[in-house]
Amino acid sequence: MSAAWITVAALAVGTAGIKAAGPVALGGRALPAPLERVVALLAPSLIAALVIVQTFSSDGALVIDARVAGLAAAAGAIALRRTTIEIVIVAAAVTAAVRALS
Repeated sequence: MSAAWITVAALAVGTAGIKAAGPVALGGRALPAPLERVVALLAPSLIAALVIVQTFSSDGALVIDARVAGLAAAAGAIALRRTTIEIVIVAAAVTAAVRALS
């Protein structure tokens, strides 16, 4: 078995273990209210962090390029309460236009 397959297998086992830990630890009980509020905020904060890292970094350095313009355009479309597909199209079009002009 190659090192890549060993890594994939280890990650699969680890993921299954993590997913099983919650139900095993809680045993069917509900989470306390403060913990429920924290859990509800985890996914949006993780997504926001990933977007920021992917937009503003390249090889560990701060970068301001066409991706920032696309993100700003997406933020504007969100503020105007556009649909998700419209937001993606606007962001992609602005990013492509800035890359074409630079």
